[in-house]
Amino acid sequence: MLGFQKTFRFLNAALRNQMFPKASMGSNPPKEIITPAEQAIAMSVMFMTFLIPSSWILCHLENYKHRPSE
Repeated sequence: MLGFQKTFRFLNAALRNQMFPKASMGSNPPKEIITPAEQAIAMSVMFMTFLIPSSWILCHLENYKHRPSE
């Protein structure tokens, strides 16, 4: 138990004294303007990549539950 307390105090002191540098944030105008049509296409593709496989699995869930009899 004593070793655990010493280790915990050591780790706690190490975490307490950390200093992080401030992040330098800058804002520039975009290099290329993305049109609303391009945004819509990108969002559609992104949603399809997640929704089509998950909907396939959910629609065929009963088939996956039953093992084929040999």
